Amino acid sequence: MTETVPPRTGDPRAAAGAPAGMPALEVLGIWAPHLVALLLPLAALGYLAAMPHPAWVAVLLVAVLGTATQLADRFGGKHVHEPRRNVPSWPFNALLVVLVAIQLANVGLLAWVLRSHPLWSVDTLGAILLVGASSGYSGIVVAHELIHRPRRFPRLVGRLLLCTVIYEHFYTEHIRGHHVRVGTPEDPATARFGESFARFYVRTVPAQFRSAWRIEAKRLGDEDMPILDRRQLGNQVLHGVLAEWSLAFAILATCGAAAFAAFLLQAVFASRALEVVNYFEHWGLARSGKRVRPVDSWDTHSRFTYFALTGLTRHADHHAYATRPYQQLRVHPEAPVLPRGYIAMFPLVLARNGRFRALMTEELRRRRLGPFAEGEGGAA
Repeated sequence: MTETVPPRTGDPRAAAGAPAGMPALEVLGIWAPHLVALLLPLAALGYLAAMPHPAWVAVLLVAVLGTATQLADRFGGKHVHEPRRNVPSWPFNALLVVLVAIQLANVGLLAWVLRSHPLWSVDTLGAILLVGASSGYSGIVVAHELIHRPRRFPRLVGRLLLCTVIYEHFYTEHIRGHHVRVGTPEDPATARFGESFARFYVRTVPAQFRSAWRIEAKRLGDEDMPILDRRQLGNQVLHGVLAEWSLAFAILATCGAAAFAAFLLQAVFASRALEVVNYFEHWGLARSGKRVRPVDSWDTHSRFTYFALTGLTRHADHHAYATRPYQQLRVHPEAPVLPRGYIAMFPLVLARNGRFRALMTEELRRRRLGPFAEGEGGAA
């Protein structure tokens, strides 16, 4: 059957199309590869359910899973197919529901297990790493998908997921800050040309929180209003802070200090993973107009990353049509392409940052983007 490419203009919701009687087996064939998104969350859940483990088992399980995902991302091939217009949306939404449930179960089970398990053990470290990775790859990625949905309930669920990683302000900053200012000096989540991850991280984390707070304060009437101003009672960022720390202290009260510490550590791990992704998604790019273009975001064509991270890799189309559901995101050939898939980018960014910057610079020069764009003094 000939594939139909969604239109490049118009209402992004129209890209979802109508089911139009597509055979069930054909729908299954399109949807089934996305089930790889369950791999890491279920691995974390299984690890927690089987605790305690001998130290060597914990090390082996974490090492095997980490190595397998890296190899799959590096050598799993490319996925550049355009989405089908007439695929029903409910199987893809059902997958999000399952991922939400597993994320909440993982965080809850981590706290429950740590009631009677020592914090300082190899086994616990393995649990924190797996839950933190799951929270980053699935919890935050799914939250990102949900906070972009036009209806209120999915957005609330997305905010709940962000509370499980103590990063609820991302909801405000990402939607009303980053998507408005991406590729400009005013966007704290856009990494500058030549900027290392270490510098980006210490700059962006406090700057994004301050930006989110100012966005809400401005909505309430005064960008510079004091924190004790009564109008701050309506501040959504404040609501998020209260909700996420209420969750943290509820874990402390019911499950103890070890569970509290483990919850905080997995949250830090997950939010740092988010900032690694923020770092390379717009590194070195500078927007030249008011409207965000596909060339203002980095894409990757990794098959494994595309399915494991529910379409997040098609970032150029996401910024062009922010409410488009993940299964309908398209490929833009003009967008710069990352040297690896998202998951394989992590060791490159964190362990070989100089090499990362060299590869990214080469791609920007080849495409005449960022500092090499015409009129920017770097291109002929």
